[in-house]
Amino acid sequence: MSNDSSQTPRLFSTGRRAALGAAVAAGLMPRGGARAQQQGAVIDITRARTEPIPIAVPDFAGTGDAQRLGRDIAEVVLNNLRSSGLFRPVQRAAFIQTAEAAAQAPRFQDWRVIGAQALTTGRADLQGDRLRVEFRLWDVLPEQQLQGTAFTAPPANWRRIAHLISDVIYERLLGEKGYFDTRVAYIAESGPRDRRARRLAIMDQDGQNHRFLTDGSAAALTPRFHPNAQQIAFMSYAQNQPRVHLFSLESGRQEVLGNFPGMTLSPRFSPDGRSVVLSSTRGADANIYVVDLASRRERQLTSGGGLDVSPCFSPDGSQVVFNSDRGGDQQLYVMSADGGNIRRISFGRGRYATPVWSPRGDLVAFTRIAGGQFAIGVMRPDGSGERILSEGWGMESPTFAPNGRVMMFFRESPARDSRGGGYSSRLASIDISGFNERQIVTPTDASDPAWSPLLS
Repeated sequence: MSNDSSQTPRLFSTGRRAALGAAVAAGLMPRGGARAQQQGAVIDITRARTEPIPIAVPDFAGTGDAQRLGRDIAEVVLNNLRSSGLFRPVQRAAFIQTAEAAAQAPRFQDWRVIGAQALTTGRADLQGDRLRVEFRLWDVLPEQQLQGTAFTAPPANWRRIAHLISDVIYERLLGEKGYFDTRVAYIAESGPRDRRARRLAIMDQDGQNHRFLTDGSAAALTPRFHPNAQQIAFMSYAQNQPRVHLFSLESGRQEVLGNFPGMTLSPRFSPDGRSVVLSSTRGADANIYVVDLASRRERQLTSGGGLDVSPCFSPDGSQVVFNSDRGGDQQLYVMSADGGNIRRISFGRGRYATPVWSPRGDLVAFTRIAGGQFAIGVMRPDGSGERILSEGWGMESPTFAPNGRVMMFFRESPARDSRGGGYSSRLASIDISGFNERQIVTPTDASDPAWSPLLS
């Protein structure tokens, strides 16, 4: 694709045995000139929390098959923006100007009168075996173009173009990177609870383009993306050996990582993608190791009695957060990347697990259980500022979108009948401020989500 540019089973345990069981501005100059670009408003994201931005997203103009693709692209853009909770799409029934006319020259009074503050216009054209999509973003009140971008790609990639356009809009209006051109790996679950089939699966962040990556003959758990978004590390029970495997999305091949004598679990890549941090059992204890991907050499970071699991690097690679029962119950700890300077950071009521560092570096997300209630929350890396975002019957495994603004996790709930084994498991997303919790639809039950980096 090109663009034209001018600018473990469950990680909570009641005991030790259970714990072991692109968008860049294009060469489409604004009609208002350079001054219009400089004065384009950036809307404060905090204010947008309670005042979603009213935006009009008409169909992209085109003829023949390109018209259909333009309509589909606009629909995906509209759904992406709506799902963030930070935009309020204007009802299309209220539109006065047609999509074709708006693509030629917006009549701003027609958009102001229906309450739109931002407007997207675009055109799709098929040029042989290529699809070209031109897109513009307008600030309706001052009548200025904020952005102009053109993408060229095979027609089959029309959905990817829509996600890239959504990211342009998000970044231009909110002042931070979008997260729509991403994928989510997760564990697809089916069958009774005591005979659960667990397959590695992947989809776009909006639930489309779904596919299964493993056949379910061996249980899979805890997938994690490589920084290049083309490899996934996960735990597999292939041949009844619990090992960390690497799966290549380009080739479809998988291989075992290392030759550890015990169970290996909870893999995560380092920020530079050159190593994997994981937990490995030796007898009754579990410790944290770093494995170099080129040499497959391992380096032990923790030692002594206790279960040290769920390690995760900070975005700069200088620290690792993990959970451990070394103090008597499950709590969160942070250490230097060489294993030194270990300090506890969780001090609230209950037990803590599955920590993950925000891509921004400002927060650590976690799962907490207290008084029989599960919760997903965040705290600062020093343990201060703890906030609970969502509580429920069972929830676990938070994962951040690449901009650090949204999290995904899985939520369990009692099933309506006994065919699913007495419970169901679904993915959900939530804004880090604690609003806009949404269920993510998947073909089967789902758990252990992992959000990819941006693809572009």
